[in-house]
Amino acid sequence: MDPIVIGLVAASAVLHVGWNVRLKTAGDPLVAAAIGLVVGALVVVPLGMLAWWLAGSPVPPAEGVALGLLSGLFETVYFVLLAAAYRRGDLSVVYPIARGTAPLLLVAVGVLLLGERLGVAGWAGVAGLVAGFVILQRPWLAVRAALGRRRPGGAIPFALATGVAIAAYTSVDRVGTRLIDPIPYAAILWLSGSILLVAWVVLVDGRALPRPDRRAIRQASIGGLMTLVAYLLVLYALSVSPLTAVGPLRESATVLAAAWGAVRMGEAVGRAEAGRRIGGSALIVVGAVLLALDG
Repeated sequence: MDPIVIGLVAASAVLHVGWNVRLKTAGDPLVAAAIGLVVGALVVVPLGMLAWWLAGSPVPPAEGVALGLLSGLFETVYFVLLAAAYRRGDLSVVYPIARGTAPLLLVAVGVLLLGERLGVAGWAGVAGLVAGFVILQRPWLAVRAALGRRRPGGAIPFALATGVAIAAYTSVDRVGTRLIDPIPYAAILWLSGSILLVAWVVLVDGRALPRPDRRAIRQASIGGLMTLVAYLLVLYALSVSPLTAVGPLRESATVLAAAWGAVRMGEAVGRAEAGRRIGGSALIVVGAVLLALDG
């Protein structure tokens, strides 16, 4: 894998963590996500139109446009699920589980559907991802709760479902960016995603967009720009590199999110708990790196 692409994806991961910290600390993560997506759309749609015009105004393939719209739908589902998880659980648990689920699914899609192959390093990476995932999720606690007829933590199912949404839109983007230039493609998915998410917030979630204070708007807007830049970097990487390499490497920031949430935000009770969350996330990073090297 090209070192430049690795650097771009790593930068995207760091920006993405910053965006998620803002979502978690927002008064309402779903409203903050809607504001962020709208601001991002206001930026990327003109850029996409300019890039399309500079390329000679080619007629985009219908399949590429359809994939961009589908990705926008999956992005909406992703933010709805992620907001639900953040309303119920800690950043240092939700983020690593969501981002750790996605690489495993992406590997399955890349190998089973796209014909990509893994070597020894790749399979070792899968093992690292699984180990980190188990340490963070601790599925035996859910089994114990079920046997004791107690309800397990409500955030984990939403975090797992968020990982499925991540795998879905990343897989779609892997194909879509091969049909349409990444910037016009991003414009399509960002516009459709922002419209759908605002519609969900207003019509379904029961929260007519309130008038947040200036600080909240500013924070959400900055976060929206951060995730836009992060996504553009990933779209470029997907356009030139295998899905099994880009997807897992993108999740390398899980250790940053775990450390920030556990230590900076005080989510972990004691050093042992903080160490478990950070250690499990570190295993996910190791697995992601091995998968990227294998790609």
